[in-house]
Amino acid sequence: MSYPTDRPRRLRRSQTLRRMVQETHLHVDDLVQPLFVVPGESVRKEISSLPGQYHLSVDQAAEECRRISALGVPAVILFGLPQYKDEIGSAAFDDNGEVQRAVREIKKAAPELLVMTDVCLCEYTSHGHCGVISHETVANDPTLELLGNVAVSHARAGADVIAPSDMMDGRVHAIRQALDKESFEEIAILSYAVKYSSAYYGPFRAAADSAPQFGDRRGYQMDPANVLEALREAELDLAEGADMIMVKPGIAYLDVLSLVKKTFNRVTAAYQVSGEYAMIEAAAQRGWIDRQRIILETLLSFKRAGADFILTYHASEVALWLKG
Repeated sequence: MSYPTDRPRRLRRSQTLRRMVQETHLHVDDLVQPLFVVPGESVRKEISSLPGQYHLSVDQAAEECRRISALGVPAVILFGLPQYKDEIGSAAFDDNGEVQRAVREIKKAAPELLVMTDVCLCEYTSHGHCGVISHETVANDPTLELLGNVAVSHARAGADVIAPSDMMDGRVHAIRQALDKESFEEIAILSYAVKYSSAYYGPFRAAADSAPQFGDRRGYQMDPANVLEALREAELDLAEGADMIMVKPGIAYLDVLSLVKKTFNRVTAAYQVSGEYAMIEAAAQRGWIDRQRIILETLLSFKRAGADFILTYHASEVALWLKG
C-alpha cells in the first residue's frame, strides 16, 4: 500500500509543534469584561441567571476593575440598574446615575483600563423597551435625542467608548452629532450594528431587569433568518460614524461575523452573550463538558471567524488561564 507524501499529522505530534503552527491565537488583549452596576454600597451579589457574575455597587465595581486591570484585561463594558424607572428612561442620562458614578470611580481605581458603556434605555424604562413608546410601539426618532443625551452623560463622566445597543435607525449619527456638539469628538463609538432578536438574551434580561413588559423586540432587533440585512445594518452604522461594529449573539452567528468582517474589513467585535455563558456553566456544573476547554474553544471560534475582540463574561477568568 502506498502512502501520501503529505501527512498533516506530522505537525500534530507534540504540543510544541501544535503551538508553533497554530493559525488562530487568543490573547488577553482580545477580551472585554461586562459588569453590572447597581445602587447601594458594598454590594456584591451573585446573579442567579449568570452564576459567577455579580451585581456590583459603584465601590465594588471600582475594586473589581482594579483586579481586572491587574490581570491585563484591557476593557470593561458597563450596564446599569437604576434607582428609578420612568417612561423615557431618564435615569440613563442622570449624571449621578450608577454607570456615570462607576465610570468616574473606575477611572480613579484603574486609570489604564478602557471603559465602555452600553447606551440603551431598556434597563431604565418602566415598560422595558429600548425607546419611547407611542401607540404601543417604539417610536424611533423621538428616541434618538434621548440616546444622544445618554452618550453625552457617559462621555462627561469619562467613558472611553460609547456602545449603543438599542437598534434604532440613525442612532449612530444622532450620537455622533451629540458627542461632537459637546466637544467629545475623540470618544469612539462601538455600534451594536448587527444585533439579532435572540432567545440567547434571557439570562441578561433577568440580570438587568430589562425584559419588556409587553410585546417583544422583533420590531427593532434583527430577524435571525437574515444575513444580507446584517451587511446593510453594518454599512449604515459605519457611514453614520461608527468606529467599530459588533455582531451579537456570538456562537450561532459565526457566519454573519465572518461575512461582516470580510465585507468591510473594519474593527469588528463579537459578544458571547448571557445565554451562551449560562449554557456552558449549566453543562459544566453537571459534568457534561470540560469547562475550560469549551470556553477557550468557543472564544477561539470567534477569533477564527474574524472578531478583533470579544465581549465575554468569562474574560477575567480566561485572562488568568492565558497568563499561566
